[in-house]
Amino acid sequence: MDLFNSALGRNITFVRPEYFIIRGFSGIPNIIYYYIFLFFLYIVSVLGNMAVMVIICLAHNLRTPKYVAVFNLAFVDLFGCSALVPKVLDIFLFEHDYIPYNDCLTFMFFCFICLSMQALNLVALSYDRLVAIIFPLHYQVKVTHRFMFSLIGSFWVFVVAVTLIAVGLLTRLSFCKSVVINSYFCDHGQIYRLACNDNTPSLVISFLLPVVILWLPLVFILFTYVSIGYSLSKVATFRERLKAVKTCTAHLLLVAIYFIPIIITFTLMDKIQPNARIINLSLTSVFPPTLNPIIYVLQTQEIKQSVKRLF
Repeated sequence: MDLFNSALGRNITFVRPEYFIIRGFSGIPNIIYYYIFLFFLYIVSVLGNMAVMVIICLAHNLRTPKYVAVFNLAFVDLFGCSALVPKVLDIFLFEHDYIPYNDCLTFMFFCFICLSMQALNLVALSYDRLVAIIFPLHYQVKVTHRFMFSLIGSFWVFVVAVTLIAVGLLTRLSFCKSVVINSYFCDHGQIYRLACNDNTPSLVISFLLPVVILWLPLVFILFTYVSIGYSLSKVATFRERLKAVKTCTAHLLLVAIYFIPIIITFTLMDKIQPNARIINLSLTSVFPPTLNPIIYVLQTQEIKQSVKRLF
């Protein structure tokens, strides 16, 4: 953080508040039932993702490059839900809405890392499906454990670096106006808009991050499935096409659950009432980690067979 400040000059001081106030769900009737629903989703997410991780560790037939990415997705979902939901419940259910400045930036850092890694993990899984279906004879050579570990590791390094830049730029901002954040967590966009000095670097980052973390992964995933569809239409029989589609079902459901709600929310953001927008965004953060393990257990034959062997 000091690197960003020293680059601006030693004589520059920043007005940093002692705390921020998070007021995302204020004025919503019967909101207590929504908090109970969030808690239920959190418990299901924790149990489901832990189960997937344990099954992958115990089942020898699941120790393949594909399930390295599946294990990482379960870990990210578990870590992300645990970073977000308990703190949200603590803030709103127990009315601890005053969050210290440094704690707020730390909260944002871990939430952004997990939300970003979910999208990039889907990219790794889509590449696995692309090679497995279009280049089946070269799959063992192209998709190895070393390659998948390197790919997942590079995603982690990239996401941590980008998030550090985004959070670090916030430390350049002075807050001499309001300290009220109208969101369900320490939202980057809400915070930099509260600044009373030049927030242009943070504004630029706020436009670049969705492109790099959301839209480019989505474009790549769509490209892989267009390529898969085109390849199958040329060389495969109907039965082979159906078999290939079944192997992609779980991944397609994960992609739909993650991207569709976010796209709808951001597309209709100006037309949605603020409280409804906050609830929609909070659900898009919690639903994918809850449903991902259920989808993989129910839709993936290898995991279902492994569960039968284990129990």
